[in-house]
Amino acid sequence: MCKNPAMHIYIDGYNLIRQSVRLRRFERHSLEAGRDALIDWLVLYKSRKDHRITVVFDGWVSGSAREERDCRAGIFMVYSPKGVKADEVLKRIIASSDEEILVVSSDREIASYAIRRGKAALSSPEFESIVDRQIAAPGDEFMDGKEEEDDADGRPTPKKGPSRRMSRAQKQTLSKIKKL
Repeated sequence: MCKNPAMHIYIDGYNLIRQSVRLRRFERHSLEAGRDALIDWLVLYKSRKDHRITVVFDGWVSGSAREERDCRAGIFMVYSPKGVKADEVLKRIIASSDEEILVVSSDREIASYAIRRGKAALSSPEFESIVDRQIAAPGDEFMDGKEEEDDADGRPTPKKGPSRRMSRAQKQTLSKIKKL
């Protein structure tokens, strides 16, 4: 069901749910309701963009003794085993993968770990904002707001001031964001 798209998005599930006002409402009813709302939202996004998406959930306190995996409507889910945090599962995946990865988590430790391993990282609110725009207007491409403006006669106006070069990690992240 899932093809081999250019980018694999790994999401720290509960981190995204708890950073989102919309998804947090569902989690107040139950953890399962929060997870279901997240997966339903990601299914909408996946119907517009064909990235491979894996959501990692904590099984830290009440999970199974073994890591469990599931797939629903093309969204892969990984539940960490009891006694292991989702952060550790994400780190293991990041370290062992050579594919193009975008990690979605507001956890600074996870984000910096991903960047040190040559992967891109995006905070949960930033990811939510980009996905919401894609769901609302699937034909619009993400614009980073750094395009040069056209002059009255149609020629681009030159930029003024000192140039600032982005770091390699910033360039990687920006290129992956544009693919979202």
